[in-house]
Amino acid sequence: MSKSLVIVESPAKAKTIENYLGKGYEVLASVGHIIDLPEKKLGVDVENDFAPSYEVISGKEKVVASLKRAANSADIIYLASDPDREGEAIAWHIQEQIKDKKKPIHRVQFNEITKQGIKDGIEHPGKVNINRVDAQQSRRILDRLVGYQISPLLWKTLKYGLSAGRVQSVALRMVCEREAEIEKFVTEESWSVDGIFDVFDGSKRKGSLKAALDKEIVGSKEVKVEFKSEADADLAIKSLDGAAFNITDVEKKSVKSSAPVPFVTARLQQEAIRKLGFTAKRAMAVAQQLYEGVNLGDGPSGLITYMRTDSTRIAPEAAEAAIKYVGAVYGKEFLPKSKRVAKTAKGAQDAHEAIRPTVIDRTPESVKQYLSPEQYKLYKLIWERFIASQMADALYEQTTVLIKGGKYIFRASGRVMVFAGYTTLYTESADEDAKAEDNSSLLNVSTNNSLN
Repeated sequence: MSKSLVIVESPAKAKTIENYLGKGYEVLASVGHIIDLPEKKLGVDVENDFAPSYEVISGKEKVVASLKRAANSADIIYLASDPDREGEAIAWHIQEQIKDKKKPIHRVQFNEITKQGIKDGIEHPGKVNINRVDAQQSRRILDRLVGYQISPLLWKTLKYGLSAGRVQSVALRMVCEREAEIEKFVTEESWSVDGIFDVFDGSKRKGSLKAALDKEIVGSKEVKVEFKSEADADLAIKSLDGAAFNITDVEKKSVKSSAPVPFVTARLQQEAIRKLGFTAKRAMAVAQQLYEGVNLGDGPSGLITYMRTDSTRIAPEAAEAAIKYVGAVYGKEFLPKSKRVAKTAKGAQDAHEAIRPTVIDRTPESVKQYLSPEQYKLYKLIWERFIASQMADALYEQTTVLIKGGKYIFRASGRVMVFAGYTTLYTESADEDAKAEDNSSLLNVSTNNSLN
């Protein structure tokens, strides 16, 4: 029986994958990078096309030796580091260390750490993507050039030990330039005027309505009002003293709120910060745990797909499973009228799927007992977002009321939910903020109603 060696980054992931592959496979972890630029010198030949000079990372000698021994006794080697540019570089570095063993070496990628995901990866091996490796090398070399040449300047002028990075240095410049623009900005006053109107149906009071002074009638035109001082606002208020107010127009229309697309990395971090109080770093650390595998009683299993992605694309079978779940749990009225096809943002690499649960039927509550509080909260966020992405849009009736008084026109608007759609399960934090500001209890007024 042939023996296969699978090399991954994380020891936790190694245990999960070995559990799925079974006999005939040995799974070892590199524990991240094994090769890097030297610690105490530049390590980049600026006179020779910026060629890097790599060496085994201090403390990783035993890991490298262990990988070489395992490679020596294996018949086939699979490099299964993470499916991103850092993972590609790790795979390349490992390949360079063991290629003298004259064994078949394959690059495999696992988008999800499930039995099917591992099987698909092993059955569709490829080669190390040197373009992705070059991208990582360029990033690392730039980090080193900036860090070694700019950091000493910080030591002289600010504090010894500070580090300059290729991203932080440029970002700091942008912040400084923006701050300079802010300091140059000349502030201008701006005032608004709101009116609180009692609404009557005949002699019966229906309630009150808040509206903002929006336009001024100048001749035959309606001009947007801008009050530059308190005095201007006071003049408008005084001119309305004793004026008669009438509802001149009530417009009602149906509007929809589209279901959110599945999470990409940046959006997951934003929502985790706003909804869960996580830091971006903490959100990614917990997501890594969910991706690598959690013991659900019968062994470790990955709960989400790879968490570093800029794509909203999802596998057709995952979409079908979500739609089936929505129809069974919420009813056919909560299914979208047409198949959802998320548009990938311009410039996205689209190398991996969006972040989604690997098994739809693993609801947050069904696995809660196996998760830490943080894991549960983040998994629930990811699961609900994905299911919601395959649900029907939310529908609202939006009402706009125009009120004329003197030479001014006031405007009030609000919306009332007609059909909850995806919001039954999930609302984005931005939608929650808008909901808090909505005049959702806007009166059912008409031009026949009188005001006071």
